[in-house]
Amino acid sequence: MSYTKPADLVVAMADAGETKIRMSTSDTIVKGAMGAAFLSMGAAFAVTVTVTTGSALLGALLFPVGFVLLYLLGYDLLTGVLVLGPMAWLDRSRGITGRAVLRNWGLVFVGNLIGALTVAVLMSIVVTYGFDVSPNEVGQAIGHIGEGRTVGYAEHGGAGMLTLFVRAMLCNWMVSTGVIGAILAKDVIGKMIAMWLPIMLFFFMGFEHSIVNMFLFPSGLLLGGEFTLGDYLVWNEIPTLLGNLVGGLTFTVLPLYLAYGRKRTVAAELPRPVAAPRPQPALVSEGV
Repeated sequence: MSYTKPADLVVAMADAGETKIRMSTSDTIVKGAMGAAFLSMGAAFAVTVTVTTGSALLGALLFPVGFVLLYLLGYDLLTGVLVLGPMAWLDRSRGITGRAVLRNWGLVFVGNLIGALTVAVLMSIVVTYGFDVSPNEVGQAIGHIGEGRTVGYAEHGGAGMLTLFVRAMLCNWMVSTGVIGAILAKDVIGKMIAMWLPIMLFFFMGFEHSIVNMFLFPSGLLLGGEFTLGDYLVWNEIPTLLGNLVGGLTFTVLPLYLAYGRKRTVAAELPRPVAAPRPQPALVSEGV
């Protein structure tokens, strides 16, 4: 078949999660850095398309190119391991501990931050001729994104924080669906389509992705955005990380585990029936 059946998907997710958790520290950080770098390039591309064409829909339609490339190359995003790690942990037969899951999350976060900040600096150089001139239209647009999605939330107080958190939850529902879509499909074209659709949706809807924001907001600060590092951390990055976690666990891990994974776990733990001893053939004495 060209796809993995949903009943087998939880096993494939747990396999992927276990593989990532058992990777070495250096491999995990490198894959995290490259994952965020590709995603950041996709975000820069989408903003450039939106600014130059005036079509936000076209920008969202093309944004998933970075996401597709990073997962086809086997790189990692924190939003992905937030769902794959718990699925491996829920399968007790694998011996994955909660501490190992948290270690993996932390290392991927560090890698993602390195990759996103690197691309933020490089793209800031590109849109300012090495900080020699004012930001071009693309740079100005990135700065305004940072303003609207930090102080813009702060202006609404608690309601703004709630909106930010819910947008982050919905974001990782879609992003994690894209991650498991890559596992669900078995051929390259199928993987691309399964990843493309939910990622396009989250970007156009303006949902909050912690790794994309690691690129957009530091870029905005470098390009003269009217917000501070504290605004970014308090009114975006920290709540977005928490919302991404809750959304991935609530809308992806829990439904799949309850629908398919729990039955496998229960079946594996049930004692197998002992087969009745097979009757031995009667011995026939040989005549002399």
